[in-house]
Amino acid sequence: MFIRCLPLGPLETNAYIVAHEAGYDAIVIDPGGPPDEILQVLDDNGFRLKAIIVTHAHGDHIAGIPDLKQATGAPVWVHEADAAMLTDPEANLLAWTGMEEVPTAPPDRVLRDGDAVVLDDESPGAVILRVVHTPGHSPGGISVVGEGFVFCGDTLFAGGIGRSDFPGGSERQLMQSIREKLLTLADDTIVYPGHGPETSIGHERKYNQYLM
Repeated sequence: MFIRCLPLGPLETNAYIVAHEAGYDAIVIDPGGPPDEILQVLDDNGFRLKAIIVTHAHGDHIAGIPDLKQATGAPVWVHEADAAMLTDPEANLLAWTGMEEVPTAPPDRVLRDGDAVVLDDESPGAVILRVVHTPGHSPGGISVVGEGFVFCGDTLFAGGIGRSDFPGGSERQLMQSIREKLLTLADDTIVYPGHGPETSIGHERKYNQYLM
């Protein structure tokens, strides 16, 4: 399994490149800054970019989408509850960061809880990821769950949790998402958050002060 983390943009948002192995389909999760490094990794490994997946439509997670889509032609997938935010610089907070000129566009596919993301479905190396709706940081926040790992955007961090004070956020929903959707995963599940280092479900269950 190929997973590469590239912190991009002024807030060092973790962009992830996910694939079975070199030469196969790949997805990119949350390209939050200039995609030059992403494009280099795709080229070096012969990846075909199948989709750009957004865990939530805040500006620091979507700022690199226009250039990445222009370079690759890959479609953009986002949860239906965050879809309208992509083109609204006030809602997606790009206006707050002074980047309201970023030319965002509507998504090519809206995701829903339980959707499957299938990579290389015609090969023995098929990878099946599952979309889990984890609102709270934003209405359409999602986590993308694979075999032994989860990409959770800004829902859960190493030693922390996401903010819930942005428009559309909810502390109640955030905690419910963490406890009912993430902490139900196995302890050895690797957590790939939207910012900062990776961690594990077991570690956060035991040591994260916000969950005690």
